[in-house]
Amino acid sequence: MADASEFGLSAIEQIAVNVQDLDRAVDFYRDKLGMKHLFSVPPNLAFFDCDGIRLMLSLPEKAAEGSSSVIYFKVADIQQAFKTLASRGVSFEGEAHLIARMPDHELWMAFFRYLDRNLLALMSEVRPIPS
Repeated sequence: MADASEFGLSAIEQIAVNVQDLDRAVDFYRDKLGMKHLFSVPPNLAFFDCDGIRLMLSLPEKAAEGSSSVIYFKVADIQQAFKTLASRGVSFEGEAHLIARMPDHELWMAFFRYLDRNLLALMSEVRPIPS
């Protein structure tokens, strides 16, 4: 990674939107809006392609949660991005951590909130180092 003082977030990898009825939401985005449905993970996730940015529709994890969206920023080195932003006073909800092991990479994330308590995230696809 370049000099930490020059680091800044720019590329959006994914935007998450909470929905109350996943089937109706998939029908709306796919059939009414004509968006490309990538895949669903029953019973609570569906993914769409927005010209290279993923839109993730999800049921709220807790029934009382509102309809807040989450913006996931793509970073090449999540550990360095985490350290740089933390050194600038960004308060994370926890350490960067493994979310899922995919066939060709690991998906890592770190979550933080800004002044209005809206949730943001760092997201990194970590590929194994060839031996």
